[in-house]
Amino acid sequence: MKQFRFPAIIGLVGLVGIAAFLAGTWHGHRDFAFNESLETHKILYYVDPMNPAHTSDKPGLAPCGMKMEPVYADAAAGANGTSAPASLPAGSVRITPEKQQLIGVEVARAQKTSGTRVVRVLGKVALDETCVYRVASAVDGWVRSSGPIVSGSLVQKDEILATYYNRDFLTAQQTYLYALNTMDRAKDTESAEQIKMTQVQIRSAEENLEFLGMGQPQIQEIARTRQIARNIELRSPVAGVVLARNAFPGLRFDRGTELFRVGELNHVWIVADVFGDEARDLKPGTAARVSIHGESAPLEAKVCNGLPQFNPVTRALQVRLEVGNADYRLRPDMFVDVELTVPYSETIVVNRSAILDSGMRKTLFVESGPGVFEPREVEPGWSHGDQVQIVKGLMPDERIVVSGYFLLDSESRMKLAAAGVQSRPMTDPVCGMKVNEARAKTAQLTSEYEGKRFVFCSESCKKQFDESPVKYQVASMSKSDHKMQER
Repeated sequence: MKQFRFPAIIGLVGLVGIAAFLAGTWHGHRDFAFNESLETHKILYYVDPMNPAHTSDKPGLAPCGMKMEPVYADAAAGANGTSAPASLPAGSVRITPEKQQLIGVEVARAQKTSGTRVVRVLGKVALDETCVYRVASAVDGWVRSSGPIVSGSLVQKDEILATYYNRDFLTAQQTYLYALNTMDRAKDTESAEQIKMTQVQIRSAEENLEFLGMGQPQIQEIARTRQIARNIELRSPVAGVVLARNAFPGLRFDRGTELFRVGELNHVWIVADVFGDEARDLKPGTAARVSIHGESAPLEAKVCNGLPQFNPVTRALQVRLEVGNADYRLRPDMFVDVELTVPYSETIVVNRSAILDSGMRKTLFVESGPGVFEPREVEPGWSHGDQVQIVKGLMPDERIVVSGYFLLDSESRMKLAAAGVQSRPMTDPVCGMKVNEARAKTAQLTSEYEGKRFVFCSESCKKQFDESPVKYQVASMSKSDHKMQER
């Protein structure tokens, strides 16, 4: 029995030693975790909730009367125990999932998309330049009579506008009548060659009357009645509206004087001011809808082939639209509403509510890590309804805050003020995105060229710069010079 007790005692001692070792290890880890917890929850300083630049190492009341708020050492630790990046962009905010749900933070992915958008602008009706007719005198003379037609009157084709007299008018009519009478006698007695010569004389006399300003209706009337007219009738060349009237009874005028101006109305232009990005996307033939105030039925129009002209008053491009106007609903200088369907190529589009517009800067919050939101300055392009194009500052598939960003913005501004951050982030010379210099250094996304440091948002941008640094340095310098000139 004694021989068996000794090994049992040795085994019992071994088990006790292992248990003691495990207990000590657990106790040590617990003490380390407790000490670490105390360390991370240590209060670093106190901050004024209304003025983050005012800090204190002791609790108390702020000058505004509110209690000073503590700032803990775990502000730099990750949410749920995750480690933070080595260097966060200035103004970044870290929020736990519970707090995100509490303040209503919603995140969506920025994606490239393409499609069409409707551009609504104000248009002005104008006459088609190819449909404006100037009724001018062919010879010297004076006005015998003018009807009740004034500026704005609607006239029909070949309607008499006025009558005038010229000293050579009677002689030209007599020559014409003599040629007609000769033709009547030659039909039965003269040869075919003689008849052909007489026809030439008749045509020459008609051209002489046309040179004096007589129209075909009056020439045909003389040929039918064989009576000499006392005055030359000035007729409208087209059906349209009288734009100007310069003829009055007894007016003495010289050759080439404009007596009337008539414009066709069955086909008109609409001139609309369209700004930069929208004008560049408009192509000839683009469909449009024209609406008249107070009328429900719109008119169909299309963009003309001509290049848009620049309007120095509105600083916009004037786009011309062609539209039919058979019922004369559109009148010159009338204002109408124009809807243009503009296609756009693949680009990043975000919801308007995601952008914070302070006037000089447009900012949105990008989720740069789990629970970490970075303020990012962006450059917007066109906007359509709730959609806004992002030209610079955002990459595809990045996650952005679309709701609850006001509290993020407040906390971000407090951190910037408390840290005394006044400088703005640097610009990636390749893509134009704003990049935090400290973060770029940590990620090794910097390059040196001719004594200057450049930062980049990604490896691809850095690679493009390293392959041709002169190209991007010149572009960067030209942009800086342009900004200096604007200032």
